[in-house]
Amino acid sequence: MGFLKSIFSLIGVIVVAGLLFAYTKFDLGTKMDQVSKLDPRAMGAYMEMFNKVLETGSSADAMVRRVKINPEVSTDDVVEAMKAIAEDANMLQVGDSHMAEEFDPNGNRQRYIRILHYCSPSIAKLFIGYSEAFGAFMPCRIMIVEDDNGDRWLETMAMELMLFGGKTLPPEMMKKAEHVRDTMYKMMDLGAEGDF
Repeated sequence: MGFLKSIFSLIGVIVVAGLLFAYTKFDLGTKMDQVSKLDPRAMGAYMEMFNKVLETGSSADAMVRRVKINPEVSTDDVVEAMKAIAEDANMLQVGDSHMAEEFDPNGNRQRYIRILHYCSPSIAKLFIGYSEAFGAFMPCRIMIVEDDNGDRWLETMAMELMLFGGKTLPPEMMKKAEHVRDTMYKMMDLGAEGDF
């Protein structure tokens, strides 16, 4: 019994020493203080992203939201549905980049890739006024892409980290940011079914 007690005491000393080392080496006190100033949803958003990185091995995949397009819905119907939903939410389609058509110039079949750009200029100005860094994420984009099996997908940046990953946004900005996120996700969910 005395031997086990000594082993457990030694393990306890090692754990405490390790925690003290980590606390001083990585300045955990300051880091924990900084974390406490973030939006309450920040750690959950980061953990969700990190879990996806562990699952897929890809940071890009972890930052993307994907919705499969119903095979019975044409790409044109998807685009029209998304455009109608965007307009109802006072967002404009400000770009349409055809990256790869169904066939290349020589008539060979290739993966279809198209990126649609959306923006609300008034919301964009508000966010760039708050932090110019937000401008690097504008306009919002939804990609239509065909995979190797011929299935089509809608993909966009998952916006949770932009909304909740730092200090809590001012209430009016948070309301507008959630409006943009909800509109983009609605465009994908309903657009994939050709519904609006």
